[in-house]
Amino acid sequence: MNRAGIVAIAWVATTITAHVQAQEEASKVGSTVFTHSAATHEFSTVSQLGNTPLLPGLIREALENNPEIQAAQQERIAAQQRIAPAEALDDPMLEAGVINAPLASSPFNREDMTMKMIGLSQRLPFPGKRGLRKEVASKDAQAIEYGYQETVNRVIHNLKTAYFDLGLTREIFQLVEKNRQTLEYFLRIAEERYQVGQGSQADVLKAQTQVSRMLDRLLELEREQPVFEAELMRALGRSTQTEVLVPVLLHIQETPLSMEMLQQEAMLQRPQLLALQSLIARNEKSVDLARRASYPDFDVRLSYGQRDNMLDGTRRDDMVSMTVAVNLPIWRGSKIEPRILESQALRDQAASLYQAQRNEVTARLRQQIAVAEQSLKSIKLYQTTILPQARLTVESALAAYQVGRVDFLTLLDNQMTVFDFETNRITAIANYNKALAEIDWLVGKHVH
Repeated sequence: MNRAGIVAIAWVATTITAHVQAQEEASKVGSTVFTHSAATHEFSTVSQLGNTPLLPGLIREALENNPEIQAAQQERIAAQQRIAPAEALDDPMLEAGVINAPLASSPFNREDMTMKMIGLSQRLPFPGKRGLRKEVASKDAQAIEYGYQETVNRVIHNLKTAYFDLGLTREIFQLVEKNRQTLEYFLRIAEERYQVGQGSQADVLKAQTQVSRMLDRLLELEREQPVFEAELMRALGRSTQTEVLVPVLLHIQETPLSMEMLQQEAMLQRPQLLALQSLIARNEKSVDLARRASYPDFDVRLSYGQRDNMLDGTRRDDMVSMTVAVNLPIWRGSKIEPRILESQALRDQAASLYQAQRNEVTARLRQQIAVAEQSLKSIKLYQTTILPQARLTVESALAAYQVGRVDFLTLLDNQMTVFDFETNRITAIANYNKALAEIDWLVGKHVH
């Protein structure tokens, strides 16, 4: 290489360094967005700047303010309050009146059987019915308790997804803005070369087109951002946006993903599966309770009758009565059997839903583990191999363009290739984190 070429390359390298430094300074201004270190895959401590929220703080806010969680909490409380009444006896019946009063006369001392009566009666279910009613109510409350936990996990999953989507949008916005600045720099070089007769007008027009494309992409991202902000606010339980939501993202924390282990965790702790198990047990108890309907209940009645003395002064003793009545469950074919069949059908339905949900969890776990693993491989490949090579290609193409060894189209293509790779890397980071969030939801990881 001659001396002029060496000088040109040195000048280009100096210019690129200055340009990159200027871009880095510009990128420090404004909101803090995704950062990632190629050397490690661990979370680093990031200070909270201005209105920049950290994810754990948003999760705490959602747990406190989300109306879906609050509604599920109240439903859980209501279900717990139904357990004791399910076992309680019916209210006793108090009765008072006159027995055997003659129609011809009103005094109470003319007929020997006339008396004033007060009585108390109580219905007593057949032994075992009250316990079964309590067990049915308890299993109902347990299923609702698991439903509450499932609601919490689902809301947190939606919060994380919106958080990562919003962070991805903002990071790509920053990347597009950087790429626009780089393309404008290339445009100035093309214009300078065109003015001195070393370049063509087509190069200038091509660079202008790419700059306009970046501006259009910025407008598109500005339209997408409010959508994810709205989803994030909904998960947080906010009715209005009180502050600018700027996610602090996105370092990769590698998590070992074993399908067998995660599947076992899901079977043991996924609230939705546990709720269905409770429903199966609840409906089994309902079957037993429906069968017990063929056994009679008892009505125990105790009464006291007060009698006045006769007209001639003859004393009459007061009287006490006690009776036991039972209902006769004779309508077995039209009343008892249908209820037994109904409870059995509901039990079998819950069992089928449980099996279907197990299969759904297993399938989605496989999908999300595959997404997470492939995303992590892509991230490492982009950071260690593809992006460094692509950036060197751009630097080499820029130096060669300055000395007329490559055309401008090659330079632009190389720069847009770097932009596409950067976009793919950022998207892979977001996909990896969203996949982990869904895996946490699928296995029922506790966040509260």
